[in-house]
Amino acid sequence: MIIFPNAKINIGLNIINRRSDGYHNLETIFYPVNIKDALEIVTADELRFESSGLEIPGRVEDNLCVKGYHLLKKDFDLPPVNIHLHKHIPIGAGLGGGSADAAFFIRLVNQNFNLGLTDERMENYARKLGTDCAFFIRNQPVFAFDRGDEFEPVKLDLSNYKIVLVMPPVHVSTAEAYGGVKPALVQQSLMEMVYRPVAEWKQFIKNDFEVSTFKNHPLIRGVKAALYEAGALYASMSGSGASVFGIFDKTPDLSELEKTNQVFTDL
Repeated sequence: MIIFPNAKINIGLNIINRRSDGYHNLETIFYPVNIKDALEIVTADELRFESSGLEIPGRVEDNLCVKGYHLLKKDFDLPPVNIHLHKHIPIGAGLGGGSADAAFFIRLVNQNFNLGLTDERMENYARKLGTDCAFFIRNQPVFAFDRGDEFEPVKLDLSNYKIVLVMPPVHVSTAEAYGGVKPALVQQSLMEMVYRPVAEWKQFIKNDFEVSTFKNHPLIRGVKAALYEAGALYASMSGSGASVFGIFDKTPDLSELEKTNQVFTDL
């Protein structure tokens, strides 16, 4: 059985304060976009993980799909499976690709082995694998808060706009991003700001990671500037980077950006 985990973008990201558990309280808008991996599971004699496409760093046993299997195995009599992941969502991009794979793996196992898990129970399993994993269970726009794993629905539909995403040849680690950010209380919540017209977002919605990340990686700052030059109504780094998305009211000419960056269109 095959499923296609998709990426997300962050529309705004405010780091509010550091928690006693080492995480940060934050607020952001998660919005799903049409960049996808492919994930397949097949019953096997032993648990195996294979991948193709983009190279996945780290040990196999640390892969979130493998961790998801062991998490569910504690509560259910699962047979061994062969997991094959074809990786297409850029890594180190702030797009939640690994989290999506983990959540979609839970959904796939639930469906394949008739576990009867509700969305709420699948979200609770997903939260144990990563702070934004639970979002991908329902996979609908939400206002995310606390650690980024508590959600409120957002009525946000960008289907009438052109969303493009640019991935420069830069990798930004999560540790680097959080190391440079300065937490601060917000004056107005993103839950209110996101209902303003998209053309006004540039004035009111920001990503707190951009200040230090742009300083350390001018190439990413240049991509955002180029998207505005191409006519974007709003442009922002997604999550902790390095990808940058732009929202346009018509199809832009991104031929210059395509020369040195990976560009995804019609998202």
